[in-house]
Amino acid sequence: MSEQKNNQQALGAEQDLSQQRIVRREKLAALQAAGEDPFQETRFDWDTTSAQIKENFDAMEGKAVKVAGRLMSKRGMGKVSFCDLQDRDGRIQLYARQDEMDEAVYKKFKKFDIGDIVGVDGEVFRTQRGEMSVRAKNITLLSKSLLPLPEKFHGLQDRELRYRQRYVDLMVNPDVKRNFVIRSQFIKFMRSYLDGMGYIEVETPVLNTIAGGAAARPFITHHNTLDIDMYMRIATELPLKRLIVGGMDRVYEIGRIFRNEGMDPKHNPEFTTVELYQAYTDFHGMMDIAEGILSGAAKEILGSYQVRWQGEDIDLTPGWRRLTMVEAVKEYAGVDFGAITDDAQAVAAAKAIGVELADAAEKTWGNALYACFDQKVEEKLIQPTFITMYPVEVSPLTKRSPADPRLTERFELFICHSELANAYSELNDPIDQRERFEKQVEQRERGDEETEMLDEDFLTALEYGMPPTGGMGMGIDRCVMLLTGADTIREVILFPTMKPLDKQDAAKKEERSAQAAPVSASEPIDFSKVEIEPLFADFVDFETFSKSDFRAVKVKECTAVPKSKKLLKFVLNDGTDTDRVILSGIHEYYEPEELVGKTLIAITNLPPRKMMGIDSCGMIISAVHHKEGAEKLHLLMVDDHIPAGAKLY
Repeated sequence: MSEQKNNQQALGAEQDLSQQRIVRREKLAALQAAGEDPFQETRFDWDTTSAQIKENFDAMEGKAVKVAGRLMSKRGMGKVSFCDLQDRDGRIQLYARQDEMDEAVYKKFKKFDIGDIVGVDGEVFRTQRGEMSVRAKNITLLSKSLLPLPEKFHGLQDRELRYRQRYVDLMVNPDVKRNFVIRSQFIKFMRSYLDGMGYIEVETPVLNTIAGGAAARPFITHHNTLDIDMYMRIATELPLKRLIVGGMDRVYEIGRIFRNEGMDPKHNPEFTTVELYQAYTDFHGMMDIAEGILSGAAKEILGSYQVRWQGEDIDLTPGWRRLTMVEAVKEYAGVDFGAITDDAQAVAAAKAIGVELADAAEKTWGNALYACFDQKVEEKLIQPTFITMYPVEVSPLTKRSPADPRLTERFELFICHSELANAYSELNDPIDQRERFEKQVEQRERGDEETEMLDEDFLTALEYGMPPTGGMGMGIDRCVMLLTGADTIREVILFPTMKPLDKQDAAKKEERSAQAAPVSASEPIDFSKVEIEPLFADFVDFETFSKSDFRAVKVKECTAVPKSKKLLKFVLNDGTDTDRVILSGIHEYYEPEELVGKTLIAITNLPPRKMMGIDSCGMIISAVHHKEGAEKLHLLMVDDHIPAGAKLY
């Protein structure tokens, strides 16, 4: 009954919306018939904003002003009307009185709708209740809103709808704009900081014949004229270092990067970075710049070094901690790789604390060290921390440490267990660079599609000679997340990547059709090529089976596990007060965002199992079969009416 009621309410809301659209179009038609088409208006020369009025009210009271913006509310009392006008800076109250305006203008104004865009000639005054306002003398309709603002216009709460319709989000949620103002201010501060150090801002190609400069899977497109496939850039590193070779000693680029990877609160397939390269310095010079940009931006934009992010109080006061990776693993994971020299011993030490190396990774000291850091340490780094001296295996473009050739002069900046910057003393030895590229090619051939490609032209550039150079990349989106306190990258990207609605609608329609009616005899599902494993012949006693606790679980969060191509991390409501975390190797079949909110089935009483250093407490149930030699997998998704924690019998 409740579902039927909800459907009826949704249908009623749709009908109401349709009726409002009809009424607004009729109003537009009447205006056009009277020769007053608002879409014929071409400009309105406003001279004042809402913020200027409020900040300088005493000086402006009684003065004539012109303001323009969107009507966000109307409150009428006969021959007097009050409205909230929203402009670029905020909101100001309009006061319209029939006997203070042309009567015809007032009557037209009374027919304006919430959402309409108007220009107002008036004067600044304060109402009897003390509200700073504009007393309207003339109001011009500049654009007609044919769609009503969301119901309860003071807030659009549906996150997915907010991201899809950012234009509505900005209209009705005033605080949203703050994030993007801070984003703009941060980029402006960064440019000023680097320009002041003598850097030159440059632009490099988005389309390349080789995807280089990072370990990531690229987007591939096709150039019709040249008839070749091209890669959208995954980094700006290699072109910028070519400029260092050419004698442009300090260069940076702020630009969009494209990586064909999963989406989660910290990752969007297209994002913005700054990469900068400076000749005759090293990674220590880059550390100073990273600290200077972030701490300086916080102080200038927010007025404080103290910020709150992801539930943590972060102190950005300069003087951030600097630890080598060996020191960090010893401090946080209890393993001293400085005392280990043998590869096998290092791998065994990692395994002893529950750390597994990736399948494609060679079983070396360096890979074991990095896996321990990645799986045991990174999540514990809350306050700003530079982790330095990375293994050469995971740093193919970085200069080796003169003190220990197993390590490189590289750092990553971590705040709140999130990486915000990555920097090197750049490798400028073309022979060493070729060997490392070839190692990356071997790893790619073993199945790792995110390793570096071999770039012959870049090697040629290095052979001409590149001076000692420090280089760094910073994720602008994550820096803005830090400064705004945003919990997801989508809150700081105006138009984040979203799954097309037509695909979602088609999938939902197909699902409803499958549930509502039997498959038509004329369109049978072909299971002829499906291979099912033989059923187990061995009996399991009922007592053992009954101890397996199958429960319905609700997906609260789902994210890709960093450094893993297969694993998704589920945070689940299992009907208790404690969230349950389960990892499942199904990223090949599902993207994280499409599983949030779903109701699944899981076994909840299995012992915790370490996966990439994370305790996985249970198993999500899926149906697996083979078809034409390929494995197919479908999660068991059940009716959302089933509550979390419901037990299966």
